[in-house]
Amino acid sequence: MIHLVGPYLLASALVGLGVAGVAVRRNAVLVLVGVELMLSGGLVLLVTTQAAGADRWAAGSVLPLFTITIAAAEVVVALAVVLAVFRRRGSIDLDEPSPAETTAEVAP
Repeated sequence: MIHLVGPYLLASALVGLGVAGVAVRRNAVLVLVGVELMLSGGLVLLVTTQAAGADRWAAGSVLPLFTITIAAAEVVVALAVVLAVFRRRGSIDLDEPSPAETTAEVAP
């Protein structure tokens, strides 16, 4: 039997860092890193809960494998979108207005 305090603290630290990364960062790639940190914290919590339970054949160890696979596909799609935005705008700064917004404000 494992002590649950350590993994719970690790999961809460990962989720907290992910939320802070999403809230503070302006760069789209770093926002994606924050989202992945939050997902990792949830996975640590899921595996910890399964390891603390009596049934060792529960879905707590299989479900993170599916989640990691889906997260990998999510990263590929998100980075493709970020790359397309970078090619179009020349920047991935989330606070910077797009060229269409700046021309619309200048035109009378």
